[in-house]
Amino acid sequence: MNANTIDIKTKDGVAPCHFFGSPHKGNRPAVIFYMDAIGIRPALCDMAERLASNGYHVLLPNLYYRSGPTKSIDAATAFKEGPERDRLIALFGSINNIFVMEDTAIFLEFLKLQPSVASQRIGCVGYCMGGAFALSAAGTFPGRVAAAASLHGARLATNQPDSPHLLAPKMRAVVYVGIAGIDPHFTPEERQRLEAALQSAGVEHTVEVYPDVKHGFAVNDTPVYDRPAAELHWQQILMLFAGSLSLQQA
Repeated sequence: MNANTIDIKTKDGVAPCHFFGSPHKGNRPAVIFYMDAIGIRPALCDMAERLASNGYHVLLPNLYYRSGPTKSIDAATAFKEGPERDRLIALFGSINNIFVMEDTAIFLEFLKLQPSVASQRIGCVGYCMGGAFALSAAGTFPGRVAAAASLHGARLATNQPDSPHLLAPKMRAVVYVGIAGIDPHFTPEERQRLEAALQSAGVEHTVEVYPDVKHGFAVNDTPVYDRPAAELHWQQILMLFAGSLSLQQA
């Protein structure tokens, strides 16, 4: 696998990123992979590499760069009371949709300059907090994002002015939202609000509930990882990108 660690300069500093090149011949579509709240670690790199192996260039940025260099967070203890959880909360509070969309504009320019990227139309996928960023990117950059997927996403349809669902009228992407059946971070009311916004705006979308699994089910280093549900999510996002990022549309 062609994987590189690169630094991308933003208006607020330098974002360390992993760029996974597709092993397939010829120019290939690109996907931005938005991390979950636990941050960059081997489990996410493995997922980005798996996505790349299916024919995509994948950019996995460290969105916590504004907080300076940080050691990896232990996914097994991140949500238990203690200093690790406190550190996670502080990192999570250091970013928001506005900051990450400013970063995304820079990431899109980086991808635009890569000669091996087949098209200006890209995909986005995000997990946990990254799900909100993937949907926000679809609404903020409708001319660039052709497909967006959120898996056990949080803060997708809140009462805040930067809530992703408010961008539905601007979205031109095909949207997939995979919801954990047991998820205190995404209430039934938010689901209804999100679906209503997507439907009202005429966004082509699928909202799917994965029953009996918990928030974080798709990432294999979390205590709630569920392999059957995770494999189903892979089928869904690969189908999404295959249909929306085909080379014929490049």
